[in-house]
Amino acid sequence: MSEWKFVDPPAAAVFTTRTVVEKMNWIAYAFHDADDGAWQFHGASSESDESDDVMMIRLDEALQLDDSLTDLADLPLGWKAWRDSQDSEWQRAPS
Repeated sequence: MSEWKFVDPPAAAVFTTRTVVEKMNWIAYAFHDADDGAWQFHGASSESDESDDVMMIRLDEALQLDDSLTDLADLPLGWKAWRDSQDSEWQRAPS
């Protein structure tokens, strides 16, 4: 991994899902929560929407799953990002 671009430390907690961690689903949505600064990375398929599917991982672990997340290092608090395919550019907007 190259230079760390996030303000948050590598060990910062990230909310995601088991299907993303197990690479059964690619990351299509990202949220940088306004209230607590938390990051959320969600997959393209919402087949598994149950609360027991939610997992917490480290930010650096999320980048190991998908290094394109580095492009979101400057995503402001209270914003979201999404993409139409795993190879698409990230789009951004306020949440």
